[in-house]
Amino acid sequence: MTDEPLVLGIETSCDETGVGIVRGHTLLADTVASSVEEHARFGGVVPEVASRAHLEAMVPTIERAAETAGVALSDVDAIAVTSGPGLAGALLVGVASAKALAIGLGKPIYGVNHLAAHVAVDQLEHGPLPEPCLAMLVSGGHSSLLEVSDVTVGVEPMGSTIDDAAGEAFDKVARLLGLPFPGGPHIDRQARSGNSVAIDFPRGLTSRRDLERHRFDFSFSGLKTAVARWVEAQQRSGATIDVADVAASFQEAVCDVLTRKAIDAASSRGIEDILIGGGVAANSRLRAMAEERAGAAGIRVRVPRPGLCTDNGAMVAALGAELVARGRTPSLLDLPADSSQPITTVVA
Repeated sequence: MTDEPLVLGIETSCDETGVGIVRGHTLLADTVASSVEEHARFGGVVPEVASRAHLEAMVPTIERAAETAGVALSDVDAIAVTSGPGLAGALLVGVASAKALAIGLGKPIYGVNHLAAHVAVDQLEHGPLPEPCLAMLVSGGHSSLLEVSDVTVGVEPMGSTIDDAAGEAFDKVARLLGLPFPGGPHIDRQARSGNSVAIDFPRGLTSRRDLERHRFDFSFSGLKTAVARWVEAQQRSGATIDVADVAASFQEAVCDVLTRKAIDAASSRGIEDILIGGGVAANSRLRAMAEERAGAAGIRVRVPRPGLCTDNGAMVAALGAELVARGRTPSLLDLPADSSQPITTVVA
């Protein structure tokens, strides 16, 4: 095995069938088959639909990745797969596929944590991670603050969402405003022509009492409800709803809380680097606000390009390559799919 391991990664935690191939920190292929259009009419991801879509897409997506990378499957040094957290049925498809590949090719398998993979993917763009760094992961299922001393073993949770994740709130508010699913990109687009201070929406868990108990935790359920009540009040009065202003004001509230808490968490530990990952990391306002506020605090910010922020196989392969390079023990072949796999378990 070379110093730069060749690893194939499989990601099926939600509605994206992702297969990535990485050599060390170099991305060779990142192929994705999305079932988002099949879920759009339901306004959210339907687990059974996602699982069936993964089954249909798995083999063609693996073949496309290998062709793009210009490698034979027999060339890979290891197989990495998201073993959790995520939708149980969707995870099972990925884990079973990875086991079949590992057995058929005689290669080791690494069942990796989805959140840790979101951290590791930044290495494909910006090189080795600073150790330690503060990772803020923001997606449809997660809003987490993590202290990362070594992405292959040392991930310490500092804070997380206590109700709706940020991405989930984006989807629900988009639905209120009549915008398509998934909501994040559409709210971001609308917000660019809106007034971010038009409506004073609440900032969850930022009062003095909340900060005593939930200093680094997030809550977006109250914000979502506040937007719904505001929209209902406007509709009752017969007033026209300015979608751009609502989107901009809502987005500002979310980004304000996320960046404020991330910088506080990093400063409290003397950490000088913040990494932002997950689907919501593609949000233009979050990126701009994080850069501005972190810069003022003397903290550097790393954010992968938008295509690497959403769920993808490249991030799984990137973490797998790091695990192989650092000599971490592979998973056993009775590796389970764990829908609630804790972030402290990087390799199952």
